[in-house]
Amino acid sequence: MGTAIATCVVTTAREGRVLVVTIDNPPVNALGVAVRQGLWAAIEQAEQDASVDAILLLGEGKTFIAGADIREFGKPPQAPLLPDVCNRIEASPKLVIAALHGAALGGGLEVALAAHYRLGLPAAKLGLPEVNLGLLPGAGGTQRTPRLIGVQAAAELMLTGRHMGAKEALQVGLLDQLDEGPEVLTAGLAYANALLAQKAPVRRSRDAGALINQAASQAALKVLKAETAKKARGLFSPLKILEAIQGAIDLPFDEGLKQERALFLQCLDSPQRAGLIHAFFAEREVAKVPEAKAAAPRPFAHIAVIGGGTMGAGITVAALDAGLQVTMIERDAESIARGQAHIEKVYDGLIAKGRLTAQAKATIMARYQPSTSYDDLHDVDLVIEAVFEDLEVKKAVFKELDRVCKPGAVLATNTSYLDIDAIAAATQRPQDVVGLHFFSPANIMKLLEIVVPSKAQADVVATAFALAQKMKKTPVRAGVCDGFIGNRIMAVYRQAADYLMEDGASPYQIDEALRTFGYPMGLFQVVDLAGGDIGWAARKRRAPTRNPQARYVEISDRLCERGWFGQKTGRGFYLYPEGARAGLPDPEVLAIVDAERARKGITPRQFSADEIIRRYMAAMINEGAKVVQEGIALRPLDVDVTFLSGYGFPRFRGGPMKYADMVGLDQVLADIREFAQEDPLFWKPAALLETLVAQGVDFDSLNHRE
Repeated sequence: MGTAIATCVVTTAREGRVLVVTIDNPPVNALGVAVRQGLWAAIEQAEQDASVDAILLLGEGKTFIAGADIREFGKPPQAPLLPDVCNRIEASPKLVIAALHGAALGGGLEVALAAHYRLGLPAAKLGLPEVNLGLLPGAGGTQRTPRLIGVQAAAELMLTGRHMGAKEALQVGLLDQLDEGPEVLTAGLAYANALLAQKAPVRRSRDAGALINQAASQAALKVLKAETAKKARGLFSPLKILEAIQGAIDLPFDEGLKQERALFLQCLDSPQRAGLIHAFFAEREVAKVPEAKAAAPRPFAHIAVIGGGTMGAGITVAALDAGLQVTMIERDAESIARGQAHIEKVYDGLIAKGRLTAQAKATIMARYQPSTSYDDLHDVDLVIEAVFEDLEVKKAVFKELDRVCKPGAVLATNTSYLDIDAIAAATQRPQDVVGLHFFSPANIMKLLEIVVPSKAQADVVATAFALAQKMKKTPVRAGVCDGFIGNRIMAVYRQAADYLMEDGASPYQIDEALRTFGYPMGLFQVVDLAGGDIGWAARKRRAPTRNPQARYVEISDRLCERGWFGQKTGRGFYLYPEGARAGLPDPEVLAIVDAERARKGITPRQFSADEIIRRYMAAMINEGAKVVQEGIALRPLDVDVTFLSGYGFPRFRGGPMKYADMVGLDQVLADIREFAQEDPLFWKPAALLETLVAQGVDFDSLNHRE
């Protein structure tokens, strides 16, 4: 008979000599205060019942415990705290078994580690992903995990935040047994009763012996510290994780727990945590758009991609990976063969790395149909055009799509900059046209800008968001303007960087400042990677509309005139000898920079890394404010997610608008006004920024409007 305890989210039921404790806190059994109270009460109940010899912990639904309750983030903690609950579980004199199916993540895994035995079902996923939120496992995870599986495996789990499958968890020692299931209660009871029949002892993780060889543990940790210092790029919590593991090696368990708690609180107070938490929530909020609430998506089992170049092939791979049927169109047999070769190369690379079998590739490619005839698109549900970035070329493609596609098919363009309203106007069905701006390589990059032209129907936009979800992309809704959200803002901070370069900072100094700030690559490295000719074409396209009074830096044009387009030509801002991926500074580029300065009569001046970042970020934030003010982005968080997912913005800083909030909008505005004394045309403060400063509120206040 089941016996209800103090909280409805944790229930107990006697099954012979086993007390089954079930966590039922939908949707993911998060460790809210009611769950913590319920677990505490259940352990006490078991200890007071002489007929109970073992306690079985399991989760209702599809998961064990997927971590902390995000609804409690930022609120004062309520007792019992999770470390106390875990210690209470571990201290029980009666056998405690955790049966894991689905996610056992963060605090959920820490609860399981406090149990005396752990059983896994095949779908179990174990992980300690706190590093992704700027934290460390704070309920004994940094102490119990290395004692169970050693320094190397424990540190790797915590530093990457990855999810470990059940078989691997059994292999390394996080799990004691694997059961094919499928029913977690049946499997858990069978394991608990088997342990009781064997008279298995209470076995506490705190006493596990994987750290017994102290010299080997210290040596492994020394290597990890050196590697992490290089990789972490200024991140706070990874080194704190290693400090906590150091405590597991050096200190008695209870002392190690105290140190872990102190380090956890340091992480909690770090501004990096604020940025990472914002990024976490923003990526969940970004799909909440008016159209998705107003309409259901149209069905899309069969899609088409127009163009088999790098972008078209990447989009095709993303669609095939999502389980869709894809028809690719190219202009002739040679081009379509080249497009198919691009796709095959991706899958052959995965086979070479052991991540895909030849049979799996064959199954995927069976859903791919190459064609040189638009007439083969008569029954597709959605088309993505990915041809050359030229408005007239794209309009011609859309006239053909209008001719052949069935009524109700969604017609999407992958343009990076062009006017989608003009593209839609080339058809008799502008209500079915939407922008789907993928980022290259499209099968890897997460960002998908969903650009909404003026006549697009709500269900077309909803379909675009549904496609993004199916492709596992991070979608951001954008309005129509030159460059949408990301490329429009990038064009402005690129100008700021060009001004810095012409005024005295070298491109290499600017890139170094950006890497120190937390970017994986500097701006000019990115230009070389993307191809300098792409930006050159955009600048030439905009030239007729450029304000003749505006400052224009021609250094990049000088490089492009020489055919120096970056990695693909072996030189750009950097030199790439013999196809090298990492560039070397080029004295000839510096000579070109000097010549341009001399031609304009500019005397170069010195810039510190801090001055470079202040100007770069002020330009980005100011244009971001204009994008929000104009409704191109719905909210500041949409700007943040765009730059986090598509432009390498350091995640721990939360995105440019969150960074502005953390620096202080009054400080950002003061910087812009200071720089405006040199160039009032470029450094014109956004009206929204001035309004928010006058009102004493931040960008985040705009994220919560309905």
